[in-house]
Amino acid sequence: MSKVVVFTNLTLDGVMQAPGRPDEDRRGGFEHGGWAMPYAAMSSTGKSMDNTGALLLGRRTYEDFYAFWPKQTGNPFTAMLDNMQKYVASTTLSEPLSWSNSTLLPGDAAEAVAALKEEPGKDLLVMGSGELIQSLMQHNLVDEYILLIHPLVLGSGRRLFADGGAFAALRLVATSTTTTGVVIATYQPAIPEARKTTDAATH
Repeated sequence: MSKVVVFTNLTLDGVMQAPGRPDEDRRGGFEHGGWAMPYAAMSSTGKSMDNTGALLLGRRTYEDFYAFWPKQTGNPFTAMLDNMQKYVASTTLSEPLSWSNSTLLPGDAAEAVAALKEEPGKDLLVMGSGELIQSLMQHNLVDEYILLIHPLVLGSGRRLFADGGAFAALRLVATSTTTTGVVIATYQPAIPEARKTTDAATH
């Protein structure tokens, strides 16, 4: 079985919108794009992506990555993304997808990801793609969260854990801190004792 791993930049108030560039995502009038760049935390993630077999991307993140990364010649991350298998969740795109090694997930995204998890192989890594992550959480399909938590409070922007989202009890399995103050925290799902007791009483 494969694992679904969420890998994302966050602020202290949970914002994940547009960490990389000022014009990355201006939805809602967001004016803080590129907030993660001064901290360069991605370079400190070590072997976090070593067991990645494929990317899972929502439509917006896929189109943003495709518009940017293939043009970054000489960047090793470009070659990695070009060569990696990419699965895209979208109800508006159609195959064939333009970026090499990209496949549109058929039908319901959660059902398609559940089927992918049943196949042997390396991890399925979700980058960006907040709406896709929230859908996967609703179906208990996320096995691990690698959160790069930046010492910033933006006060606005799209958050990873939005109001009205799925319940998730997590346990911390690893943590480190970069020289710029970013906490790299790895969490896995955990069922709190109170919920275990409640569940047992109803079965």
